[in-house]
Amino acid sequence: MDFNTPYRRITVLALAAVATLGVTSACSGGDDAPAGNAAAAAAGGPEPKTLDGAKAAAQTVFDRFSGGDFAGAWEMYTSAGKQAISKDDYVKLNQACSRKGLAITLTSARMEGVDKAIVIAKQLVAAQSYTMVYEGNGWRLEPAAEGLALYKMGAAKAIAAQKKAGTCANNQ
Repeated sequence: MDFNTPYRRITVLALAAVATLGVTSACSGGDDAPAGNAAAAAAGGPEPKTLDGAKAAAQTVFDRFSGGDFAGAWEMYTSAGKQAISKDDYVKLNQACSRKGLAITLTSARMEGVDKAIVIAKQLVAAQSYTMVYEGNGWRLEPAAEGLALYKMGAAKAIAAQKKAGTCANNQ
């Protein structure tokens, strides 16, 4: 009896399904304008100053953060966020205290004026609002006041404060 045959069939079926999904999703029938920040970044131009542009940038920040690319997430902060904490301290803080690997999903968004968007994201069962600001030809995440206050402490003090408050995921 050949035990590999069922596995081969499943593998072939899975690959066929993925290939079909890839081909059909590529043919959206929509307009030919590039969508989101990835297309704008690839073209080397400014990101679209639209709700879709803000949503794409927000999801990129969330993906980088939940994937453990904290330096990449920091790169997408507003200038005020970057001034509050260095990239190295941001990485140290989040390596010590963040829940890595839990997807953060954008659930809704709205424009507030022409250069600001409010996005709602969910991780597990908790939802939170975030502000995206159009700055320097791109959408940037604006840290909340509480985050800015924490960041200004520096990594060591911020980690200690989060551990004391019980909000550090790796509270050891």
